[in-house]
Amino acid sequence: MAKKGESLTRLELEIMQAIWKRGASNVGEVQQGLGRELAYTTVQTVLNTLHRKGKLRRKLDGRAYVYSAAVTEAKALRHAVRDLVDRMFGGSSEELVLSLIKSREIDPERIARLSRELDEEEEW
Repeated sequence: MAKKGESLTRLELEIMQAIWKRGASNVGEVQQGLGRELAYTTVQTVLNTLHRKGKLRRKLDGRAYVYSAAVTEAKALRHAVRDLVDRMFGGSSEELVLSLIKSREIDPERIARLSRELDEEEEW
């Protein structure tokens, strides 16, 4: 099961995505990189929360902090998927796949194609 504090809220993820895209940024730069308007203080609060969670590093540059990602986007994705599987499917990845098929989010033929592609990648 994912450790407490590993999961990102929707807003935290949005801010992390801005940093992954822009690179090291101060609060104002992150605020500009978002797809919507948020108050400076809101962005600053979320950045500080992400720093406390260990998702961001920060260093003082003059009078402002510059934040950079401490985790990769791929690692955050793995944690989010693991958390989803643990919370919603009792830790069973198979139940997740079955749910995707039942809800018609993906069909069995596509799963078979993806499985073949994975097998081919592993052969390299």
